[in-house]
Amino acid sequence: MELDNEKPSFEVERVTPLGVAVRRRRRELGLRQAEVAELAGCSQRFVHTVEQGKATLRLDKILEVLEVLGLGLEVVPGRGRIVGASDVTRGRR
Repeated sequence: MELDNEKPSFEVERVTPLGVAVRRRRRELGLRQAEVAELAGCSQRFVHTVEQGKATLRLDKILEVLEVLGLGLEVVPGRGRIVGASDVTRGRR
């Protein structure tokens, strides 16, 4: 049984690499969280929560943080949740 304060594992798997990349890049650039926040127009707390891999964050703010750090976000095909997704993508139902 899942506890209310635990994150489902699929969420952690998806956002943790983003947080790790943001922290690594920030440190490579020699910036503090507060400096990134000021440049991105968000709070230091927001930068901290991105780095911690919080599963629910505003995408527009994340994109601003990534831009400040010279990082980009790429959308690539995943496993998908739709049963028979391969048929749908080929134009079949």
